[in-house]
Amino acid sequence: MEVYVVGMSYHRGVREVEEWMSKQSGIPLDELRPYLFLLRDRDAVNHVLQVSAGLDSLVMGEGQILAQVKSVFQVGQDAPGFGRTLNGLFKQAIQAGKRVRAETGIAKGAVSVSSAAAELAQMKLPSKRFSDAKVCIIGAGTMSRLLVKHLVSKGCTDMTIVNRSYPRVEELQADFPDANITAKLSPDLMECVEASDVIFAASSSEDILISKADVEKMAAPSDAVGGVRRFFDISVPRNIARDITELEAGHCYNVDDLKEVVDANKEARMEAAREAMGVLEEERQAFEAWHESLASVPVIKRLRAKAEQIRSSELEKAMSKLGDGLTKKQRKTLEEMSRAICNKLTHGPMQALRADGTDLEAIEEMLQSMRTIEKIYGLQPNMEEIAAEKAAQKRAKQA
Repeated sequence: MEVYVVGMSYHRGVREVEEWMSKQSGIPLDELRPYLFLLRDRDAVNHVLQVSAGLDSLVMGEGQILAQVKSVFQVGQDAPGFGRTLNGLFKQAIQAGKRVRAETGIAKGAVSVSSAAAELAQMKLPSKRFSDAKVCIIGAGTMSRLLVKHLVSKGCTDMTIVNRSYPRVEELQADFPDANITAKLSPDLMECVEASDVIFAASSSEDILISKADVEKMAAPSDAVGGVRRFFDISVPRNIARDITELEAGHCYNVDDLKEVVDANKEARMEAAREAMGVLEEERQAFEAWHESLASVPVIKRLRAKAEQIRSSELEKAMSKLGDGLTKKQRKTLEEMSRAICNKLTHGPMQALRADGTDLEAIEEMLQSMRTIEKIYGLQPNMEEIAAEKAAQKRAKQA
């Protein structure tokens, strides 16, 4: 689990997140803290870009993580705490993930846990062909859908899917008409496993579904698969007992074993990863440039407020000196003239405080202009403004 936070104080932000995690989990902070890692500012930005690009995944370049990043972005649109910075960060991360997959070879080969499991199963079969094996899949969710897709692409067209209900299996049958999918319900699980040579577990169950004792009672698989019933557990948490591997007629592989598949293309993937880092560096600079461009927003507000204060104050003095003899039209004319003068005088500084968020040179020039304008016009926020801003943020947080 990862938590992304935009806060005014780094230390306070970390403390509040840690306390929240401890409270939600019921785990004392002292026990929880050794398992946490903390990244801030540029390191945090680099991390989410790498996650979205698939560089931080077990199977480098896998596509499911990008879908999860997109989901965070979509859900965030309706969350008041998401805010402008996180919105911009995740938008940049999605763009980075798409670019890396389009411009590098990082997505070639096994690009998901499901595809890696299918590839590993094929590697472990004596004949390297699924036509010699009876296949069973436990679960009918997203992982199983991807698994069916990759199995079909490898010539595996006969399989049994065991699920708690029929509708999802029926969807898979409709979506993969070229595959001969047999639907079974959970009570038939052991019978289906015994009739199969290769079993994939991809369910949402949090319990062990198949134990060593269960497999010991089963008849040995055929000689066509070397007399070994192979289990591939890609569920988290695990659904198949690892000690099945202690049996002569059984072997269990889990997510950790998928590294073997990844290592088969390690050199090609490492080269793609090096290319990807160049793309991510461009995306990081683009995000930082955009984020720095936001720094001018408070200065623009303070410049406008100061100009308006001077304009209204001087207009009021002029009106009082002219007396009550002014007509309504004359008052309106003076008002419009004062606004026009104010707008023209502030136009130049306002333009200097605006920059293209993707142009690094323009951002640097804008930041220099911002510091100069702050100094010339005395626009540094005072303690009252800072207190008011903090109070507004606190009210927004409580809401």
